[in-house]
Amino acid sequence: LSPPSGRNVYAYSTTTLWKAFPTDPQPCPEFQLYTGKLCPYSRVMDLMKDGKAYRSQKPRNVPQHDQGIYSPNNEAQSTAFFLLVVLLSFSTRLYKIMEPPHVCWDETHFGKMGSYYINRTFFFDVHPPLGKMLIGLAGYMTGYDGTYPFLKPGDKYEHHNYWGMRGFCASLGSCLPPFAYLTVLELSQSPTAALITAAVLAFDTGCITISQYILLDPILMFFIMGAVLSMVKFNRQRYRPFSAPWWFWLVLTGVNLSGALGVKFVGLFVILLVGMNTAWDLWSLLGDLRLSLIDFGKHVLSRVFGLILLPLFLYVTIFAVHFVVLNKSGPGDGFFSSAFQSRLIGNNLHNASMPEYLAYGSIITVKNLRIAGGYLHSHWHLYPEGVGAKQQQVTAYLHKDYNNMWLVHRSNDPQSGEPDLVRHGDIIQLEHKETTRNLHSHLHEAPLTKKHFQVTGYGINGTGDPNDLWQVEVCGGRKGDLVKVLRSKVRFLHRATGCVLYSSGKTLPKWGWEQVEITCSPYLKETPNSQWNIEDHINAKLPNISLSVLKPHFLEILLESHIVMIRGNSGLKPKDNEMNSKPWHWPINYQGLRFSGVNETEYRVYLLGNPVIWWLNLVSLGLYVVMVAVASLALRRGVQLDKRRIGRKHCRVLMEGGGLLLLGWLLHYVPFYTMGRILYYHHYFPAMLFSSMLTGKVGLPQTHAPHNAPFILIAHYRLIQDFSFTHIQTADVLKDFYMFHPLSYGMRGPLAHDPDSTMAGLKWMDSWEF
Repeated sequence: LSPPSGRNVYAYSTTTLWKAFPTDPQPCPEFQLYTGKLCPYSRVMDLMKDGKAYRSQKPRNVPQHDQGIYSPNNEAQSTAFFLLVVLLSFSTRLYKIMEPPHVCWDETHFGKMGSYYINRTFFFDVHPPLGKMLIGLAGYMTGYDGTYPFLKPGDKYEHHNYWGMRGFCASLGSCLPPFAYLTVLELSQSPTAALITAAVLAFDTGCITISQYILLDPILMFFIMGAVLSMVKFNRQRYRPFSAPWWFWLVLTGVNLSGALGVKFVGLFVILLVGMNTAWDLWSLLGDLRLSLIDFGKHVLSRVFGLILLPLFLYVTIFAVHFVVLNKSGPGDGFFSSAFQSRLIGNNLHNASMPEYLAYGSIITVKNLRIAGGYLHSHWHLYPEGVGAKQQQVTAYLHKDYNNMWLVHRSNDPQSGEPDLVRHGDIIQLEHKETTRNLHSHLHEAPLTKKHFQVTGYGINGTGDPNDLWQVEVCGGRKGDLVKVLRSKVRFLHRATGCVLYSSGKTLPKWGWEQVEITCSPYLKETPNSQWNIEDHINAKLPNISLSVLKPHFLEILLESHIVMIRGNSGLKPKDNEMNSKPWHWPINYQGLRFSGVNETEYRVYLLGNPVIWWLNLVSLGLYVVMVAVASLALRRGVQLDKRRIGRKHCRVLMEGGGLLLLGWLLHYVPFYTMGRILYYHHYFPAMLFSSMLTGKVGLPQTHAPHNAPFILIAHYRLIQDFSFTHIQTADVLKDFYMFHPLSYGMRGPLAHDPDSTMAGLKWMDSWEF
């Protein structure tokens, strides 16, 4: 088998070479490039001492059917397709980027948060900070000064410079079709399949709309697609381990994973996808007996570095920058502990001094130790009829407010102003400073936690009844121990009922101003919900001490911020009459989302996917499962799919790459069925990226039907041809894009039910609200 000098390896019969080593075929990219077949890689390489023999020579007389989708002649075509995709993607997303010139939908949140970064004002959000930081940076770099308030949707931007933030999000959204093109091209080696995918994403009205505004979604999807593309590119380097391209794609995968998780916790899904792919890759390497355990260990350690340690380091660095930039007190202070707040410039606890020990006659605020537990709060509003006793409401409020102030009195001398210190075991009254009602409890059940007792404000000017008495208990303390401000964990035991003051964490209805429920729990086990600390402490008769010693370490604030974000996410429940989307709505394009405007005179933008694309994606998901099942059964039964092995090759490409995309869709879609938080239509878009790429794989052109195959297998190939964009669907996608483009680029005038409307006759489902 050694070639004579000057002869091309391919000049030898590929049939002879194949028959010489018929067992254990393994992928050999260079050999496939010229033969379209699998080769017994290790044995051929052992015989070919100079492995460059078939790399340095050009193939001669390669049969046309053997070139197939692996032909080098496709390189120019794929480059032309890629440039076309880039042009279409950027032009469709940057078109009318300044319209409408007012705040749309969640721009009121994320634009405002970008302003907070420019002004270095601390805030709270349920998502990690990277996306908002990048929005703020884009605004700052393009001349936005961070002064626009972003109060509510519909507010005019006027002279404020907002194009930079929108343009940044649109630019990242414009990268999605090119990324998808390159990903499918790597998985299928078919420029046509890649172009199908890119066309699906480039002309989808939903993807266009969600990319054109100041939102986290285009940033998130940019990193998700970047991670998937890098992972696929890395997989293609498996025969060149530890080379420069191998390391480049490995490291870039890790960078994109940290970026995805740094924008939203949804990034965990793509991390899981890459993790499963990596586990399978390592499992395959472990089964390669030609690989020593030392080399296998190198593979494991390199992946631990690139896919675990590096992303973790970058993720932590994102938060380090976040905490350094946001160093001024702001609207998010109250969600965090007193120690956390002491590091914020402008907060009343920053470099503050106050009396060290709690005393009678002091004015205090009491903060629950449960993360985002809130301050003990009251106001003039009463509990409504049918909700316990109709007395003054007592709640927990997450923000600093004058109604969080309470006066500490002795139980037997409510008017005493003596600065005697409060000790463990003392019985006190807490009088609400603004309303002069006492903190009170009784045997009526709590509003939401029915096994607990109601807590109210009762009495006037400090006078009340025995149900106003509370015993102070320092956690871990003994009788006579003093109560230290900020540092002591305190519980308040109700003397009459024996219950303990408790923040349930549940959100009250609108009659309770959507604040947190306060109860008196008969269960006396020590938990953060029943533990409190004294935060603000005003008493002119006591000496003050500095609180600078309370500033927490970086790891402490990192952990606390994650606990607050996770609990904040889980607390996002649907409110009364608020629109809530269901996961089963999303794949069928059941209902969109209003971005701007409602009536005829307003500029209206409606988030809705191109119906042909979304429904075709849904069909492709089912069709892919059928195709793989049929092909697997045929291969298992030994059916010869094609005399020239093209059918077998296409089946392998279909199952391997398509399986990865199907898994990505499942990981980004199915978990939403388990979530208790409020869900919206836009949550489906990361999963939609994978279903669109799978549509391109399913539409991979098949030029030859199988020989000697059963009827169902022939029908399956015919069905692929029927659904191929190259024959039918391209025109439908373009036509639907033309018809539905006003949803993305805005419209005025009559609504869809009016014959004179630009959308007349296009409301194909009653649930569409345009």
